[in-house]
Amino acid sequence: MIDLRLISGTANIELAQEISSYLRQPLTKTEISRFSDGEIYVQIDESVRGDDVFLIQSLSYPVNDNIMELLVTLDALKRSSAKSVNVVIPYYAYARQDRKIAPRVPISAKLIADLITVAGANRIMSMDLHAGQIQGFFNIPVDHLYASPILLDYIKNIHFDNIVIVSPDAGGVERARYYAKKLGCSIAIIDKRRPKPNVSEIMHIIGDIKDKTAVIVDDIVDTAGTLTNAAKALHKEGAKNIYACCTHPVLSGNAIEKINNSPITELITTNTIKFNKKIASDKIKVLSVGNLIGEAIRRVYHKESLSAIFE
Repeated sequence: MIDLRLISGTANIELAQEISSYLRQPLTKTEISRFSDGEIYVQIDESVRGDDVFLIQSLSYPVNDNIMELLVTLDALKRSSAKSVNVVIPYYAYARQDRKIAPRVPISAKLIADLITVAGANRIMSMDLHAGQIQGFFNIPVDHLYASPILLDYIKNIHFDNIVIVSPDAGGVERARYYAKKLGCSIAIIDKRRPKPNVSEIMHIIGDIKDKTAVIVDDIVDTAGTLTNAAKALHKEGAKNIYACCTHPVLSGNAIEKINNSPITELITTNTIKFNKKIASDKIKVLSVGNLIGEAIRRVYHKESLSAIFE
């Protein structure tokens, strides 16, 4: 793949290296640094003229710094005469602000899409967007990847008995139904109210979870309030074991402490966001999506179907 170039931002270099290893394509040398006032400096140290470039950058903490780094790198590539710039965003920030929920508030997910497009992106690749309609915020092609094959494979290998898939809220029912169909089991739904951002209150559980192994399925775990409150409610209602899985481990604030003190046996997640080993927990299992993203990049480059990966 002579004309394919892989470039990594600083948000998740480890994941970019895994993708590079899968594709047997080295990361293009790039200098990314900060001036003393915080401004970002980028220089591409190798020629990318006429090449198809895949720029890998998760928009994780520090979110705004990583967004700006992505935009500046995009501009550098556009001015370096790259043939195309395909932006790989394993975790898409601001995705939860995908609509107006009150008067005079922004639709920030759309704003991020506009910024990335104007900066020069020709194509977007992301994983488990919080809302599927975010794909429509872009006027360029969007490849929406799913971590479900990796998470489902791990769940199947544990050999759960009497399993039930649990959606932590009404918005995640479609995701829970997909997992349940693949595992051949039933689903349960938690009726949740959110009085303000990052605060959730469990109302009641819809479905039979008594004496079953409950697996809570979500896309993002941020403060872990929703997750741990759901686990406590399931435990109270008689669930035998409680597991959880998510794609994006944001884990802000005291989320790790909440998980450690909860009835959750294990949280199964992925490395779309760089996991801080200093705050690692024995209850958290991190699976890699490097090969999956690498295969998606290979298929896009060779103009092959992506849907076959998930079928």
